[in-house]
Amino acid sequence: MSADLVDEIEAISSIYGPGTLTPSPDAGGPPWRYILRLPADDAGPSSSSTALLLGFPAEYPLTAPVVMGTHHARGGVRGAGAGDLVLFRRVLGEVFREGCVCLFDGVEEFQRRRRVCEAAADGEGEMAEEVAPKEMAPKEMPDEAEEEAEEEEEEEEYEPAQWTLSEVVIENKSTFVARVARVASPEEARRHVADLLAREKKVRGATHNITAWRIRTGEGLQFQDCDDDGEAAAGGRLLHLLQVMDVWGVVVVVSRWFGGVKLGPRRFAVINAVARDGLVRGGFVEGGKEKKRR
Repeated sequence: MSADLVDEIEAISSIYGPGTLTPSPDAGGPPWRYILRLPADDAGPSSSSTALLLGFPAEYPLTAPVVMGTHHARGGVRGAGAGDLVLFRRVLGEVFREGCVCLFDGVEEFQRRRRVCEAAADGEGEMAEEVAPKEMAPKEMPDEAEEEAEEEEEEEEYEPAQWTLSEVVIENKSTFVARVARVASPEEARRHVADLLAREKKVRGATHNITAWRIRTGEGLQFQDCDDDGEAAAGGRLLHLLQVMDVWGVVVVVSRWFGGVKLGPRRFAVINAVARDGLVRGGFVEGGKEKKRR
């Protein structure tokens, strides 16, 4: 078994919880067989989530893993297991890049697409109910009710950020990953961070979520801020990285899951490394190189 696969198994367990990726009873290999319990949104691994059987060839990550079949179907939804199998197999084939571990990216993209499908299905079910409430609503509403209606409308109009993820890095059992997204205002940056924490249980469960953003408006106004989230001085160093790279219109969230071993100053280098990787992947740095400061 390659060191890359060993590190990936540890990273998946750190982020999604123990039991997410476990050896199959007949795990002897190669290929090494593992059971992947696809994380259920906001619930973590459980008996109600679909579990898939994966096979990792000896050459992994030079060769893609194989999704061998369904080990356990998601409960309560007819055909969910088969649907999850088809979707995850397709996603894994799309995110795999020769020489790079792909399971984390595959799980994240799978969850994103499943949420989109479920939201679309819920929307179709609600369309038939839209007329009756409007007919029943009074012509004039009290001020408080009007304010509540406006707030609800704003909630509906909000579009979640399109986060770009960095490579997952493991350093002495601590796991690091960065997320970056485009923003146009401080309010949007704060909203994206709050929405990320509300939607993603695994992110909320991180030991630290270090954030920083830089914004420049069309009127020439500049905004920048950061948050250590308990990792002393990490937010300021992350913001300094954005300044050195001269990137604007971006919010960065670096999540760290502490593995029990203190890293000392080394942790700052890892935090900035995953942040830089996320910025490059997100297209904030042209040609993978930092812009020269003017």
